[in-house]
Amino acid sequence: MEVEDRQQMINLLTGVQSSKKSYYNELKKTVIELKKKNMQLEIINDVTKSFNVDMSIDEMLKNVFDKLQTIFPIERISLSMYENEKLILTNVYPPHSLYFPIGFELSKEHSLYWKAVESLEKIFYQVDSNKENYEDYIENKVYESLGIRSVLLVPLIHKGKVIGVLCIGSKEIIEYDEDDLTFFQQFCDQLAVCIENARLYNEVLTSKKEWEETFRAVSEMILVVDLEGNILKYNDAAKDFFQLHLYPREKRNFHQLLSLDIHNSPVLKMVQTKKPVYQEIHFQKRICELRAYPVFNESQHIYAIIIYINDITEKRRIEAQLVQSGKLAAIGEMAAGIAHELNNPLTAILGNAQLLLRTADDRSHKLLSDIYSCGKRCKTIIQNLLTFSRQDEYMFEDCSVNEAVEQVLGLIGDQIKKQNITIQKKLDHSLELIEGNIQQIGQIVLNLLINAKDALEEMDIPKKVISIETKSVTEDGKKWILLSVQDNGKGIEEQYLQEIFNPFFTTKRPGKGTGLGLSVSLGIAQAHGGTIEVISHPGKGSTFMLKLPAKQ
Repeated sequence: MEVEDRQQMINLLTGVQSSKKSYYNELKKTVIELKKKNMQLEIINDVTKSFNVDMSIDEMLKNVFDKLQTIFPIERISLSMYENEKLILTNVYPPHSLYFPIGFELSKEHSLYWKAVESLEKIFYQVDSNKENYEDYIENKVYESLGIRSVLLVPLIHKGKVIGVLCIGSKEIIEYDEDDLTFFQQFCDQLAVCIENARLYNEVLTSKKEWEETFRAVSEMILVVDLEGNILKYNDAAKDFFQLHLYPREKRNFHQLLSLDIHNSPVLKMVQTKKPVYQEIHFQKRICELRAYPVFNESQHIYAIIIYINDITEKRRIEAQLVQSGKLAAIGEMAAGIAHELNNPLTAILGNAQLLLRTADDRSHKLLSDIYSCGKRCKTIIQNLLTFSRQDEYMFEDCSVNEAVEQVLGLIGDQIKKQNITIQKKLDHSLELIEGNIQQIGQIVLNLLINAKDALEEMDIPKKVISIETKSVTEDGKKWILLSVQDNGKGIEEQYLQEIFNPFFTTKRPGKGTGLGLSVSLGIAQAHGGTIEVISHPGKGSTFMLKLPAKQ
């Protein structure tokens, strides 16, 4: 209260005209006014403190309604929000006082709510159809239906713009004084600030959520690391690929994760150059493209690095298969030309040898028989070459792994034997068929045999042996066809076993191998529903096992 009001009250209570009765009446009135003002302050304070992003507007309205009822005889409170030149009913308390459905768009014509929006002024309105100059607002039928006799509408204004209208209804005719109207204006101003702040926060929260969901959903791996390589954030793809949930937070370091030499780290290169870095890495039999991008602060200093990793193993395998297919296409064309050129003279050689054999004496018969058998062998080699390099569309059909082995041995078997390498065959002739393509299976056998031959070339041992074995096994109720190619060559170092199936990786000397054979072979095996496994001991040899599902 003002100083003058306080002095006047003191005079009333202590003056000559005062009495015991007036003293208590004035004291009671003062206490009621103080309680009312305290409650008003409490309501405004509650709006400021308790209205947060987790509290819904419905909860806030309930809290405000319960406290307002202690100082005003109100029956209903509602909130309508103004956006895009539309006024929408968004909240009503208590729920049983709802007339229009939530989300109802209030019409602009003859609307009391719109009058508050357009005038930017508080409106106190009495619902009385018998009253003179009674205006026919569209809200009247609502108030009459609910038994509301007076309403106070206060526009919610934030930074000079209307964002909504608060409506307080009562079943009595309430006489609001200037202090009451000032309180409602202060309350609505604070409410407008809270609603707008919550809206802005929710927009930021929604944008953050959308960004995080996008970040998590990207199929490529994304890591955010600091300048020491400690992983700050990662998406689901990175979590699954690197099994990051198995690492304690303090051990989630990029360099340790990939076993990278810190001096060859993209993080170090990034800090030095401040430019994006590209690097190819190998991790657990996978080939990955790594791209690192700097994150700058306002001072243009790098404070974090975004690392984007894409698994390109399958891409490289397909590329390798395309390269190999191109080679086979060239071989096929060359083989067709060779076959055409050689078949005619071979036909003449074989035909003439057969004619001469009919009249040959014993001495000539032996020579002519050698000519005939060598000619037949040449024709078989040409036929096998044509069969193997044939560029027909690869259709899957019933085929035999044993037959693929025989075709390849017919093609390169003698070449291997000429290098003093013994080929030991142990083929199961009761072997089930597989559903696949015999040319592609033959390509795997050829690659495995050539690798075994190359592994034996540099060995100085008395007996060089390549063992080829086929058999069937049953695992978990499913039958598999196994083809193993074993050699007693130089073997493969343990650290290379994880990488030998990567495209372009080879342990052979420069110019000897392309690093495509095993990569292409594994791709073919997987296309047939199978795989290739390897066991190797340096200095003792290697065993490669092709595992394919038997035809059901």
